[in-house]
Amino acid sequence: MVKISDVAAAAEVSPAVVSRVLSGDTSLRVSAVTRDRVLSAARELDYVPNHSARSLRTSRTSTVALVVPDVTSAVFAALAEGAELEATARGLAVVLSRSERLESDSGWLRRLVGEGRIDGVILQPPDGTSVAALEAMAPQAGPIVVINSVDEGPFSTIVLDDAAGIRMAIEHLHGIGHTDLGFVGGLPGSATGDRREAAFRTAMARYGLPVRDEWTTALGYTGDDGRAAADALLGRDTRPTALVVANLNAALGVLAEIHGRGLRVPQDISIVAIHDVWYADAIWPPITTVRMPLRELGAAAVSLLTEATGPVVHRAITTPPPELIVRASTLPVGGSDEPGTPRPVGG
Repeated sequence: MVKISDVAAAAEVSPAVVSRVLSGDTSLRVSAVTRDRVLSAARELDYVPNHSARSLRTSRTSTVALVVPDVTSAVFAALAEGAELEATARGLAVVLSRSERLESDSGWLRRLVGEGRIDGVILQPPDGTSVAALEAMAPQAGPIVVINSVDEGPFSTIVLDDAAGIRMAIEHLHGIGHTDLGFVGGLPGSATGDRREAAFRTAMARYGLPVRDEWTTALGYTGDDGRAAADALLGRDTRPTALVVANLNAALGVLAEIHGRGLRVPQDISIVAIHDVWYADAIWPPITTVRMPLRELGAAAVSLLTEATGPVVHRAITTPPPELIVRASTLPVGGSDEPGTPRPVGG
């Protein structure tokens, strides 16, 4: 981040002079040449005044931004709730915005923070955003914590324990007799998509189960993505007996495609999805899910943001652990038509 001292060095004046010129202090007695030199140096260095670091440390200002891919998604509601509760406890407020704006306006975050309208950003970038792209989108943007995405790079990050969530889904399906498992994943290059697919392959190997590439998709997390994934999987000569779906929104599309083909869940194919929100229990059949600690993720992000003037850190939320919520979308292989009934391995 460019500092006042950098501008001062380039303009060959003191930091105090830079500060007063950039703040529009009319009482400052400097020549027009000096003032122009300061302004020119600030423009050339792309300097943006940052009023937020001190205010976050002292908890004196009011607002942080929670920027997520889809503000209408119920998956993000728990995240926002956790962030708001922690922010309220710290005397802060939270505003919600869509991260898609970064794709069309790369300087948006920098202006939002640098102009003093907010004090910091909790950011979940659009799916598939790389570390390099993230760094390019948000240079000098002030305090930022990146969540549920990359787990490396120039900004502090907090992620969910994706490996534990996927492993729990496979443990459940394997425990009720499934050995032919497919995977519906996120986009290639997506941080969460890559972690969850890697976790799927690791857990399958743990149980000695083969991963069939033709039963593995990487199309994304929306309902349309899930429908396309199910279309690809179910259109093959053989199909898995169960699917691990890396996102609940995609699972809705998977379920719709299965119904559209005249197949039954779970009698013909079982489903377990990552994330748990109210509508998982409001459709038919209700979907077995792995509940991830999204509220805790939101709260931890606010907490870390207030410490963002320190070293960059990379954390994972491991407490509380993911929780399996068994519903009617899973059925033991060769069992009765009563879904969700556990069966001992080998039984």
